Amino acid sequence: MSSNSGVRWSDQGIRVDDGALPGLQRIGFVRAVRTPQFEGITFHEVLCKSALNKIPAAAMLPFQYTVNGYRGCAHACRYCFARPTHEYLEFDAGGDFDSQIVVKTNIVDVLRRELARPSWRRDTVALGTNTDPYQRAEGRYELMPGIVTALAGSGTPLSILTKGTLLRRDLPLISDAAQQVPASVAISLAVGDADLHRDVEPGTPSPQARLSLITAVRDAGLDCHVMVAPVLPHLTDSVEHLDHLLGQIAAAGATGVTVFGLHLRGSTRGWFMSWLARSHPALVADYRRLYSRSADPADYREMLRRRAAPLIAKYRLAGDHRPFASAAPVPQPRVAERQLSLF
Repeated sequence: MSSNSGVRWSDQGIRVDDGALPGLQRIGFVRAVRTPQFEGITFHEVLCKSALNKIPAAAMLPFQYTVNGYRGCAHACRYCFARPTHEYLEFDAGGDFDSQIVVKTNIVDVLRRELARPSWRRDTVALGTNTDPYQRAEGRYELMPGIVTALAGSGTPLSILTKGTLLRRDLPLISDAAQQVPASVAISLAVGDADLHRDVEPGTPSPQARLSLITAVRDAGLDCHVMVAPVLPHLTDSVEHLDHLLGQIAAAGATGVTVFGLHLRGSTRGWFMSWLARSHPALVADYRRLYSRSADPADYREMLRRRAAPLIAKYRLAGDHRPFASAAPVPQPRVAERQLSLF
């Protein structure tokens, strides 16, 4: 490899002053890493003080704790709820969220200590609520095997939600964990059109790859719920699109689905609307009207429920698979780890 092809991992000294932002310094910044294998992405390694995040009761979610090994996500989904969490670190919620990835390198050790406390009640812990635990960075840092092992070994139930096909690597481990504790797996897949997928979720595995992943989860002896979310108004909410996608999901072996529409709030709204203006300018006025009063319009939510219900019944995908059968989470202002997204 040539010397000008990029900065090697081994060259990243922890005492190098690379202009780390104050937001990162507050959460235990160690070093910034760039490598040719992840072109355009900077990993900011930090030492976290805690691993378990308590969810406020006001969020009304079916789990009380989360663990997030990463902040930011190279999946680069235009609609991602978690984008505002990057602003807490003094990054922007757009391109920085996609390319400036925070890695909690010591999270497994911290998690083990927290799980060993006498006060820990072994509540279900959700993985994949802020950013995807199986995004590409996981191939380098391999945080998830230690996290899954620590949770299962402590008798703590766990759930995993991902778009990442890297999940395949850990299916034997997760299957073993499911013999010790309740363990749930869900795949997020809401866009069946290949061209739209490349535009709106540019860093994610293809729809076909995720359908194959559903089958792999089932072959590993695990149930597999699918989050058909977010459904995009006028883009993926037609009966034809939903029928085709749900038929494929059923054929892949999924045991249930949850369908809900796009939420637009905070800086995510601006980032998504900018993308919409570039890729589908004719829809901008419709979206502005639809989301003029609410981030989650009730009328649209009810329309989508009525449209999806007979299709879910048609393909026998009505299994209520907690903790993935709930509505989208409610962000909590100014607390980065609690501004949740199921995507």
